[in-house]
Amino acid sequence: MSGLHPARRLRPVQQAPSPVDFGEFVRRQGGGGRLVVQPRMGFGAPEKMREGLLATKEADATTVGTLTLDSYTRVGDLDAVDSALRRGIDLNGYPVVNHPPATTAAVLEGVRDAGFPVQIRHGSATPIDIFWAMMRLRLNATEGGPVSYCLPYGRTPLADAVRNWAGCCELYVRLRQVGIEPHLETFGGCMMGQLCPPSQLVAISFLEAMFFAQHGIRSLSLSYAQQTHMGQDQEAVAALRRLCAELLPTRNWHIVVYAYMGVYPQTSRGAYRLLGRAAELAVSTGAERLIVKTAAEARRIPTIYENVLALEYAGRSAELTAQQDPAAAQGPQGTAGRSDSQTYREARALVDAVLNLDGDIGRALLTAFGRGYLDVPYCVHPDNAGRTRSRIDADGRLSWADIGNLPLASIVELGPSRRISSADLMNDLHHIRRRFDEPPRELGESIEAELVRG
Repeated sequence: MSGLHPARRLRPVQQAPSPVDFGEFVRRQGGGGRLVVQPRMGFGAPEKMREGLLATKEADATTVGTLTLDSYTRVGDLDAVDSALRRGIDLNGYPVVNHPPATTAAVLEGVRDAGFPVQIRHGSATPIDIFWAMMRLRLNATEGGPVSYCLPYGRTPLADAVRNWAGCCELYVRLRQVGIEPHLETFGGCMMGQLCPPSQLVAISFLEAMFFAQHGIRSLSLSYAQQTHMGQDQEAVAALRRLCAELLPTRNWHIVVYAYMGVYPQTSRGAYRLLGRAAELAVSTGAERLIVKTAAEARRIPTIYENVLALEYAGRSAELTAQQDPAAAQGPQGTAGRSDSQTYREARALVDAVLNLDGDIGRALLTAFGRGYLDVPYCVHPDNAGRTRSRIDADGRLSWADIGNLPLASIVELGPSRRISSADLMNDLHHIRRRFDEPPRELGESIEAELVRG
């Protein structure tokens, strides 16, 4: 990279077009056997970021775009971003705060439109500068949350994160003054990436959505990350849908499934098998959107080409799932039988316990973590009680080994008490990698066989 500031290499534009409602777009394009697929792509150089967005838009799938921000921006170290830009050092994401607005407007010109909305993804517990940058650019879709962007990522006090996110929501809704609907996706269904039992993922995802709604956000998506057992994951997405239908005070919501967020397969074969299962999960539960992962995830930051391959593979997997399972094309009612599951009962108990603590959901969340009513296994943040433990059972389901002070004593039947050793933990962390890197016994007439033949 030369010493020329990246802003000078792109033609500036005067004004970005008014963006579509991200949530309404996804609900229109996804669900009922169809799937919107999305990468987690982010590059520091504006030209490469634009190239990545264009490649995503032109992929052979129904896609939305992503600007994933760099790690310095996520923690608010904007001086480090400036230094990297001056010295021509590559960043691991797009520095939307430090690039002049005209630079990012030029990145988006002719790319973002009514058929291709763009979402900002970041990971910050202190995101006010990010939200101001989005406001200036009329970027009206992002994700995160006061819990999910705080506990796993650092030591920012949870009370500060709650206050920060409340203020950002209240800032973001000002976009409606110029006719733009802001969209927020809760990251709560991806807590720690792995080994958090599905009922708590569902509960935190839902509670963060309720927090957003209480602070004026009307266009919402709720996340759930693929875990270790397809049947259990289907129960979880059905439970999340049921909670939304019962309690969420807006109809403009959709579900986004994430391909597995933990230790990923090292082989391309294993990575694609796992991604195909994520697409199958999304379609079979009526989820409208899928966040993909690439075959390079276990080794390095993926290239644009690898992202496109993953998008197209996921899109094709979704199509084949809908063809082979006609019930999936009917939408979420196909999983209605799973909505009154053990996962739903646990999630509902957690949600009710938190909502009954305080009418202000931010205060309720703080009290819940203080009392251990929410407690994320293996999370070392000071505001997490750290008394719960989980394990993968013989059937591959992710279950509670110790519920700590969670309000689940009358719902969860724990097996014989057994200390989770460091060897047990490492074994569970690598469970999915081992399982999917193993050569399949036979492809038969599976979706994978169809994709191999295609």
